Amino acid sequence: MASTAWSADATRPNIILMMADDMGFSCISPYGGEIQTPNLQKLADGGVKFTQFYNNAKCTTTRASLLSGMYPRDSGNSIPNGIATIGEQMRAAGYRTALCGKWHLGSKAPQRPFDRGFDEFYGLMDGCCNFFNPAQPDPDAKGGKVRIFGQNDELITEFPPGFYTTDAFTDHAIKTIKRFHGESKPFFLHLAFTCPHYPLHAPAEDIAKYRGKYKAGWEAMRVARYERQKAMGLWDKMPALSGTDDKAYAFEGANQDWEDLRMATYAAMVDRMDQNIGRLMKSLEELGIADNTIIMFLSDNGGCSEEPGGRDDTQQPGLVSTYTAVGPSWGWAQNAPFRRYKSWVNEGGISTPFIVRWPGHVKPNTKSNQVGHIIDVLPTCLEVAGAKPLAEVHGEKTQPIEGSSLASVLHGETRSAPKELCWEWSGNCAVRHGQWKLVWDTAAKPVKWELYDLESDRTELHDLAATKPELVKELSDAYTRWAKATGRKLPGAAKNKKGKGTSD
Repeated sequence: MASTAWSADATRPNIILMMADDMGFSCISPYGGEIQTPNLQKLADGGVKFTQFYNNAKCTTTRASLLSGMYPRDSGNSIPNGIATIGEQMRAAGYRTALCGKWHLGSKAPQRPFDRGFDEFYGLMDGCCNFFNPAQPDPDAKGGKVRIFGQNDELITEFPPGFYTTDAFTDHAIKTIKRFHGESKPFFLHLAFTCPHYPLHAPAEDIAKYRGKYKAGWEAMRVARYERQKAMGLWDKMPALSGTDDKAYAFEGANQDWEDLRMATYAAMVDRMDQNIGRLMKSLEELGIADNTIIMFLSDNGGCSEEPGGRDDTQQPGLVSTYTAVGPSWGWAQNAPFRRYKSWVNEGGISTPFIVRWPGHVKPNTKSNQVGHIIDVLPTCLEVAGAKPLAEVHGEKTQPIEGSSLASVLHGETRSAPKELCWEWSGNCAVRHGQWKLVWDTAAKPVKWELYDLESDRTELHDLAATKPELVKELSDAYTRWAKATGRKLPGAAKNKKGKGTSD
């Protein structure tokens, strides 16, 4: 039986957890971006933004952790039955639960969202799809792969003219909120956008707003973002801007008009997401529940360097018939000032913007440099709901939640820093303890443990491993214990079968 306890107070907050897909750290205006995101800026102005918040560098593993409060187990492609999901936890706490958007943690029973605690599901089971027509097969997939899109257990295979996933996910979220509002229970809603994951698809009017704005190239965009971060005082101690990534090519020798269009389309996708966040916020105000609703926003990993289908400048981004991505240069620059991108566990791969607004509880226009991780979201939701974790799920005794609540941080207090945080994807490994971070970067030559002092070197420019061998040994041992406990890979092990270039 479930072991739960919660307040009977009808004022328990509603919770909306919004997540972008493959969006870089510095893309939105609260974190230095030039993309027009006034609604996310409004959330940041009305709440707190975190500067040291982490995801898991990859879509599936991030979702597994975010929705369970646990590190990913083994492949990280699903949440084991013995680990309760946030849907199961919040439902047991007396909340109505819904997921609108991307699931990507299993498309067969018993691993579908409506099997795992969500009263309502509408969206995509897979990693990505055509934004205008999810039934259209991916042209880069062998034989063409049709994505699984539906509402609860009913597949949807036909989409009307004018359909666009970002709009549709938000439409359904708003309808669900209105339905839940008519009941006596509070609600938990996970709005998981697929934006701005490839393919690059956006309405023409949104693309037009950004056309020509990226003709100075990725290096210039990155420096401009860095200068805005400095001007806004994003960090108390501004980190140095990291150097050019080894995958980035020269803008001078590229098809600059096409590169501008690629980034303009990406920006339009983020812009459209922000427009939809504004629509959702307006609906909360119209229902009179905005002040009693916690809104959280983050990204599942850093900007993406993947380029499925190759770099074909005959393909025009933005159209239903094309399948393009931003590529390694823009994907790297989107994470300014950090190194690397999605799939790597340097700061550019695992650092996410994280914004929380909760009127009357979170002080407006504040920032926090306290370290946090996506495993902390579920225990935070439980604490603000006045609930205890489930003791049993699917007939199995649950494991203790590995994350810890951020509620004290939201109230402006200082919480104990996590003892250790660990990451692994496709052989890229890292462990952070206090100010120290140990990284096994498979793209480095030679591949070895690298040690960084994030207090003075957040952008990981100065490897101190040779000067502190005892600390390297201590942290690498801690990583090994974690990897063995979770089934993740050890340094030097073969790459995961689902490695770089997948549609995660």
